[in-house]
Amino acid sequence: MAFGGAQNLARSPELLPKLLWTLGLLCAYRIGVHIPVPGVDGAALNSFFESVAGTLFGLFDMFSGGALSNVSVFALGIMPYISSSIIIQLLQVVSPELKRMAKEEGAAGRRKITQYTRYGTVLITIIQGFGIAVGLETMYSNSGAAVVPVPGWTFRIMTILTLTAGTVLIMWLGEQITEKGIGNGISLIIFSGIVVGIPGAAVKSYQLISMGEISIFIAIALLVFMLAVLAGVVFMERAQRRIPIQYAKRQVGRKMYGGQSTHLPLRVNTAGVIPPIFASSLLLFPATMANFDIADWLKNAASWFSPSSVLYNVVFVALIFFFCFFYTAIIFDPKDVAENLKKSGGFIPGIRPGEKTQEYLDGVLSRLTLWGGVYISIISVLPMLLIGKFNVPFYFGGTSILILVGVAMDFMSQLESHRISRQYEGLMNKTRIKGRA
Repeated sequence: MAFGGAQNLARSPELLPKLLWTLGLLCAYRIGVHIPVPGVDGAALNSFFESVAGTLFGLFDMFSGGALSNVSVFALGIMPYISSSIIIQLLQVVSPELKRMAKEEGAAGRRKITQYTRYGTVLITIIQGFGIAVGLETMYSNSGAAVVPVPGWTFRIMTILTLTAGTVLIMWLGEQITEKGIGNGISLIIFSGIVVGIPGAAVKSYQLISMGEISIFIAIALLVFMLAVLAGVVFMERAQRRIPIQYAKRQVGRKMYGGQSTHLPLRVNTAGVIPPIFASSLLLFPATMANFDIADWLKNAASWFSPSSVLYNVVFVALIFFFCFFYTAIIFDPKDVAENLKKSGGFIPGIRPGEKTQEYLDGVLSRLTLWGGVYISIISVLPMLLIGKFNVPFYFGGTSILILVGVAMDFMSQLESHRISRQYEGLMNKTRIKGRA
């Protein structure tokens, strides 16, 4: 398989620059993770994060690829961009102007919405940057050393500007990967942040086993469980319901067209990895801000939202279901599909074209999305509860596995699409050469 992949890469000269571009930008992102914000005592900061490693900070730090624990220029990661995307997509539901812009204005409308998302990202980053700057000033290590030796407005403004610039740079890197590289840039940035933390998490797990905090039998059981979760994720991500489509015969001139049969594939998990990422970002923002404050009532509220708490998981599951249905409704419109089938002479056997087809597709999609929400909730919540009970690092949670598998499968499918398109281009060129001869 490896030699076959190398041969395919050699046959596709335009694919290698795209892969190198993607890899280069991801490396640039990883370099930025290790550049700290000025004015922070690194030793005191590491001591503080060791004491809160099992809270929401650990989950947020995982999504930022370790940038939060370093308080680097990329400390906020891509979460402000994701939060801004959520807000803009929700506004499309209630704002006819944004909805018209997204559907009727084509590429120009999408560019405007992307611009609004960028503005929202900057605004959210400024707010979160101020909260982090104020929170850092109130943080102390276990020995009593201040994380920020010289607090004040100079440090706050510098931190806000640094974090805002870092988040905007990550946003630009993600867009450049999507535009000129391979795969979805934002997803690959989150993917890379999770992947680089796996070796350290494995070492930490080994240390826990060596110290006797986790027995060898429990470790083996957890390993088998994670492999089962991985297999289940791969199976469900490929699962789909195939709706049979029949095209009526029609005569155009002297030729007869149509009459063939095909199918419309509807995935069980149409929304992909978006629901757990969106749900996590919404839960992380208020809880993280509360953790950065010294007020007792905010600390108590933040403790209710620890990943192992019942309240956190109930809200998390509710948000997952909401975003499953919400995002599926955005990317798949049964009305448009039914109209396009009717215009092209296609129909579902036993279902009348038009409104009845729309109702049938809507019902099938709703049932699939319901089961997709159940699947994502089980994958995301059950391992998280085990993590809270056995003190296993977040990198081995169901959300991490879901993101890793989903992004990897999407990346490989795009590579396959490039390879197939290259084969078709080569076939067309050969045909033209033979024709001219």
